[in-house]
Amino acid sequence: MSVSQEVNTVRMVPARQKIKSHRWYLGGLASAGAAAVTHPLDLLKVHLQTQQEVQRRFVAMAVSVVRTGGVRALYNGLTASLCRQLTYSTVRFGVYEIIRPKLIPADGGNLPFYQKILLGAFGGLCGGLVGSPFDVINIRMQNDVKLPLENRRLYKHVFDGLRRVTVEEGFFKLWTGASLNITRAVLMTLSQIAFYEQVKQILLGTGYFRDNPITHFSSSFVAAVVATAATQPVDVLKTRMMNAKPGEYKSIMSCFLYTARTGPFGFFKGFVPAFVRLGPHTILTFILLEQLRRLLPPK
Repeated sequence: MSVSQEVNTVRMVPARQKIKSHRWYLGGLASAGAAAVTHPLDLLKVHLQTQQEVQRRFVAMAVSVVRTGGVRALYNGLTASLCRQLTYSTVRFGVYEIIRPKLIPADGGNLPFYQKILLGAFGGLCGGLVGSPFDVINIRMQNDVKLPLENRRLYKHVFDGLRRVTVEEGFFKLWTGASLNITRAVLMTLSQIAFYEQVKQILLGTGYFRDNPITHFSSSFVAAVVATAATQPVDVLKTRMMNAKPGEYKSIMSCFLYTARTGPFGFFKGFVPAFVRLGPHTILTFILLEQLRRLLPPK
């Protein structure tokens, strides 16, 4: 081979494209916006999951909450919910957005699905660890209205809850049920982000869809179905552990066995309201995220 041919061969090797990453904090903002809309559904889901025996269905539980505490009771724990999204979701989306460009092939193609799964799982692990204290306060504030007046915790707001738990129960009590919370966060993130990205990629690849709200809605709907099915058993155990009084459950296994007394369907209590809440939340999150990405394009 001549020198000129060698030079031409070198020039034909494609240089790695510089992949621009989306702003890492947009996922947290989008999730917080969606949570502000869907919070009453999340509250009702928590109330249904903390029943040992099915006493009220979704509508009856909603009526009971409003009768007991008024319409404002549907927004108990809203500050904790927003803080949770601004920590947990900012971290899980942020990790995904920061690492993803580093894994994209040199030709600028799409990530393999298994890498999206692994990256989503890692982002969920980080987010679940950071957001767990806010989740504890969120669940307690949501469930307070169900308790007799003398047993209510009556946290004024999320920071009052964090302070009181630290003082009254100990700092590490803020991570009650953290292993379940992290497991759920891993399953949630890989189900939501990885499946959303994959379904969106498939739809755009057909040539019948464009990068518009219809595609965003369709992709996020599929992601919501997968996420609800994957996380519901863990979510039930996590909710019970975080809402438990000191000493109520000795371990995750004792909570598991207590829940199992009602049969396998005990782990899927609140499935319909969970999807009713998670579906709109997931759809709103990704639609808002896509709009934020257009307003604040990659750097």
